Amino acid sequence: MNPKTIIAAFLLLLCGAFLAAKEETIADIWDGAADVPVPLYVRTPETPCAKPTPALVICPGGGYAMRCIEPEGFGIAEWLNRNGIAGFVLEYRLPKGHKDVPLSDAQRAIAWVRSHAAEYGVDPEKIGIIGFSAGGHLASSAAVHFGFGDFEAENPIDAVSYRPDFAILIYPVITMQSGLTHPGTRHELLGDSPSEADIDFFSSEKQITAQTPPVFLAHAQDDTVVPPENSLMFAERMKELGRPCVYLRLESGGHGLNGYRGESWDRWQKEAIDWIKQL
Repeated sequence: MNPKTIIAAFLLLLCGAFLAAKEETIADIWDGAADVPVPLYVRTPETPCAKPTPALVICPGGGYAMRCIEPEGFGIAEWLNRNGIAGFVLEYRLPKGHKDVPLSDAQRAIAWVRSHAAEYGVDPEKIGIIGFSAGGHLASSAAVHFGFGDFEAENPIDAVSYRPDFAILIYPVITMQSGLTHPGTRHELLGDSPSEADIDFFSSEKQITAQTPPVFLAHAQDDTVVPPENSLMFAERMKELGRPCVYLRLESGGHGLNGYRGESWDRWQKEAIDWIKQL
């Protein structure tokens, strides 16, 4: 069977049970300025908090060919809400030959949330990003490629920083290097013959700097779809540069952590919440 067919079948199996429709779009982060609307779904805790809450922009996985938006998007937002954290599910555009589009959407989503923080009871200095698999690659890219906004911009979204205050990466694709990356994700993002410059730019472990925000990673050591070396490389580079980082090595669960349930799934969720509270 063609490798791309195998990958597509795996993703459909992983996501297919969760494809129920959700409520209407709350926002188009580009306000009509992009080629298509880019939805951002807002999920805030039902019980109002006495003080502004942390928030996370949520990037579902799907190999940059699709988005597992229910389990790795709305399901994550519900989990965050139960823990008093706002979730903003990003239905980022797929690259389809335009490699910069997903990252542009993630950066814009962070700025959008920060510019609307007061409206949703969010602390503008505690806005993070979380991603899974290829969505983890997108979240890691946003954590290493960011700017601080144009203070003179007329649009308030353009005036604020799109640097996430922290990032959570779950079984993420990190690198675009052959032999370590997930081939389908790399192909969908960079095409058949990517340049060395593109490979380096989108290999997040190579782009970490002294300004990279704190990062939490979790990866099953028996993941045969996205090698755990992806998370390890990122964590080791963070350590080399003295940046705050936690790498949770999960013994089992494979890619998708047993279909989003079980001991490994529960463990990363508990430890991630504890980590956020300690930031």
